[in-house]
Amino acid sequence: MGRGDLTNAEWERLEPFLPRGGTRGGRWSDHRRVVNGVLYRVRTGVQWRDLPERSGPWETVYQRHRRWSADGTWQMPLPKVQAAEDAAGRIDGDVPVDSTAVRAHQHATGARKAPPAAVPQRGAGRGTNQAEPVRRPLAVRLAEVAGSARAPGRSRGGFTTTIHPAADGRRRPLTLVPPPGHYGDGPRLERVLTQVRVPRAKVGRPRTRPDHILADKAYTSSRNRRHLRRRGISHTIPERRDQRRHRLNRGFRGGRSPGFDSGRHKKRNTVERAINRLKAFRALAPRYEKRACIHLGTVTLTAPTIWLRT
Repeated sequence: MGRGDLTNAEWERLEPFLPRGGTRGGRWSDHRRVVNGVLYRVRTGVQWRDLPERSGPWETVYQRHRRWSADGTWQMPLPKVQAAEDAAGRIDGDVPVDSTAVRAHQHATGARKAPPAAVPQRGAGRGTNQAEPVRRPLAVRLAEVAGSARAPGRSRGGFTTTIHPAADGRRRPLTLVPPPGHYGDGPRLERVLTQVRVPRAKVGRPRTRPDHILADKAYTSSRNRRHLRRRGISHTIPERRDQRRHRLNRGFRGGRSPGFDSGRHKKRNTVERAINRLKAFRALAPRYEKRACIHLGTVTLTAPTIWLRT
C-alpha cells in the first residue's frame, strides 16, 4: 500500500457503493487499484500520464474517473457515511457556510460545447424513410447526463470557479457546490442549503434543516434572512454598515435589528479549516478539468475521503 492509499477499513466502507459489473458483459479491473490511482492524482495534482505503475494503465484510471463523475457514482458514498455518523451523534447542528476561489489552470479552458440535438427529418418514423440517429462522442453524452459542459467563469483574476462548502463542527464538508467564479456568495446560500441532506441510518426522512447557520457579511441580505425564517432556521450573520444605515434612516419601517451572537459566530472558523482540508488536495487548488462534470466528480470525491479519515 502506498502513501495516501485507502486502508482496509476505509475500503470496506467504500466498496459497497461502487458498481459491481462491467460494461458489455465484461469485468472491471480491480476497483481498489483504480480508486487509489484517482486519489493519488487528486492528492498530488499530477497529470494522468504520470501516475505510478502500481495504479495500472493511466487510461483505465482516467476513463473510470470520467465515467463515475458523469453518472453520479462518486456522489453515492457521502450520504451513507454521513448517515452512520449522524446515527452515532457525531454531527454538529451548527453549520457554517463560506466559499473559496479556485483559479482555473490554462489546461481547464477550451472545453468543447455539446452540439445541439438533431432535428428529425420530415417523414421520420414512417416507412423506410427514417432519420439516421446521430452518433455523438462518449464525452459529449456523459456531459449531457451530468449537466452543462460550461467553462469556468471569468472574474477579475481571470478564469475562476468557486466552491461553496457547508461544514459541520469537525471540519467535514456536508455539501459542496462548485458554481463559476463570477457568481456571488449571497445568492448561492439557498442552493447550498438545499444540497444538505443527511439520511437516517434506519427509517425516517433525511435531515435537511440545520439547527443554526453561521455566515459572514457576504450572505447578509433580506432575501436570505426571509428564506431562513421561512424554514425555521436560526442564523448568526453580521449586518453590513450600509444596511444598518438604511434601516435606521427608514425609522420604524426599517424593522428591528437582526440578532447577532459574537461568541457563537466564532465557530464559523470551522468552515475555513474545512476549506484548508479541501485545498490540501492539490488537484483542487487550481482547476485542471475542462468539463464541469469531471470537475464536480473531483470535488465530490474529496468529501467522503475526508469523512472516512476523520
